[in-house]
Amino acid sequence: MTAWIVDRPGPIATRPLRAVSRPVPRPAGREVLVRVEACAVCRTDLHLAEGDLPPKRPGTVPGHEVVGRVVERGPQAREVPVGARVGVAWLRSTCGECRYCRRGAENLCPNSTYTGWDADGGYAEYLTADERFVHPLAEELSAQAAAPLLCAGIIGYRALKRADLPAGGVLGIYGFGASAHLAAQVALARGATVHVMTRSAQARELALELGCASATDAYGSPPEPLDAAILFAPVGDLVPTALRALDRGGTLAVAGIHLTDIPALNYQRDLFQERTLRSVTANTRADAREFLAVAAAHPLAVTTTPYPFDQADRALADLAADRVHGAAVLAVPP
Repeated sequence: MTAWIVDRPGPIATRPLRAVSRPVPRPAGREVLVRVEACAVCRTDLHLAEGDLPPKRPGTVPGHEVVGRVVERGPQAREVPVGARVGVAWLRSTCGECRYCRRGAENLCPNSTYTGWDADGGYAEYLTADERFVHPLAEELSAQAAAPLLCAGIIGYRALKRADLPAGGVLGIYGFGASAHLAAQVALARGATVHVMTRSAQARELALELGCASATDAYGSPPEPLDAAILFAPVGDLVPTALRALDRGGTLAVAGIHLTDIPALNYQRDLFQERTLRSVTANTRADAREFLAVAAAHPLAVTTTPYPFDQADRALADLAADRVHGAAVLAVPP
């Protein structure tokens, strides 16, 4: 099979992603073998390629927003049948025994593993995944539209939960890429007012098309105080900007796995009056189930930019340069 691997992490201009030929993997234990239909391109893949996220192993295949079909089962797999259409997301496994797993916070499991980081992901024609960590997908949903739901959608949903947006509240979103444009639609469906701050003029246009109340530059000020905010852009300089835009008691959730350094905060100006700063770490399977149910009940307008499978390196370069409209999606040929 053909797969794209992170050869030597470095700036995207050095082409750290390389296409190789590998044997089709065989599923072990409770794994299933999935024939990939499409894989969305995530900023986490870019962090891995450029070395911001240190590779766990050489020659890793990135990609964790995978739509495909089960073609083979491991010897202990019993739950997901051959032929099932499934999604494979970022969370690959957890121990199920630690205090975090026992209290329903499996995203914090110290022994958790991740698709496209600890194990090979979806920038390939096939991948294996534990059947307990795959998600059933409706046949009528196109692969291109479904793929971004499996990370951009799930992580955006968890970030929205972490932001503690009150019913009918005012939400600020900083950065407006794949995850943000889905989280905004969930918030709007729940009656929120949404203001977007992003450097991309094209993204600002999309925000307004989706029904957001305003869209301005990343460092701009929203037209009213925010009850909650989510920072999707991996830019630490925006943290104090977003905190200052919060109303009293507001919460800022930082959605990314990587963030540049946060400048020194002024307690009185940035945090006083019970403003809260929170991080977001991965997701639980419950988050995924909840979000996919929300997406089924309130069909989302998934904005995508398709790329042929043989142009995965160009898709990452375009993502790095903010040339992607919505989510980039690799289409794997049948």
